[in-house]
Amino acid sequence: MAHSGRPHVIVTGGSSGIGLAVARLYRARGARVTLIARSMDLLEEARQSLGSEGTAAEAADVADRAALEAAVSRAVARFGPCTILVSSAGIVEPGAFDGQPADLFDRQIAVNLTGTANAVRAVLPVLRQAGGGSIMLVSSGAALIGIHGYAGYCASKHALRGYAGALRSEVKADGIRVSICYPPDTQTPQLARELDSRPPEAQVIMGKVKPVSAEVVARGIVAAIDAGRFETFFTPTLWALARFGPLVSPLIHAVFDRQIAALRKGRGRA
Repeated sequence: MAHSGRPHVIVTGGSSGIGLAVARLYRARGARVTLIARSMDLLEEARQSLGSEGTAAEAADVADRAALEAAVSRAVARFGPCTILVSSAGIVEPGAFDGQPADLFDRQIAVNLTGTANAVRAVLPVLRQAGGGSIMLVSSGAALIGIHGYAGYCASKHALRGYAGALRSEVKADGIRVSICYPPDTQTPQLARELDSRPPEAQVIMGKVKPVSAEVVARGIVAAIDAGRFETFFTPTLWALARFGPLVSPLIHAVFDRQIAALRKGRGRA
């Protein structure tokens, strides 16, 4: 099949939320976009919302390396070499570490960390053959500080920070630019589900911050890719946590501990 010279953007987690908002921006630029997610029904809805011409959908679980590699291969056969990968697939399962099934912790690591690595592994040969491109890893503000009830999520998203730094160094000589971003709470279907099971101890801390829209995050992601910027934080607070977190973390933890203690005392648990 002959391919046009238009960019080909592959977005994991592209059926909703941040991934879909990113895809919408690239489609507005005329790029060809392949959406990858688990649910074909949701993917088809997303694809139709973007316009079927120049948009494709591939159902695959990013934690399944073989299935994801097959999906990327079909995408490349359809639209040509991948120009940009936006690895946005992720899940969150709030709950105390010792109070939730171990498989929920493991699943967050499998999707958020290993799934991201699987996506990168699938596109790297294509990017190298094409002479370069861009990779954007979507982490979270939760990567920058531990949050009560989010052990699996914080661990998986924090690990992406180290992964991105090492990957950036390894592929720079190939003309591949690696970026990572740290969105705050974002208005997505996943956040709506998450809030139903967010522990009160986390809510007393995180509930004070108003979620941003997926469109705002998407614009920041696309701008960072355009500029070749390695890290994007979206808010001054997250930037400060990234730059000064190790220095101020004792104070932050002390404040969080007092807030949680006050909450529990109010519930008669102190």
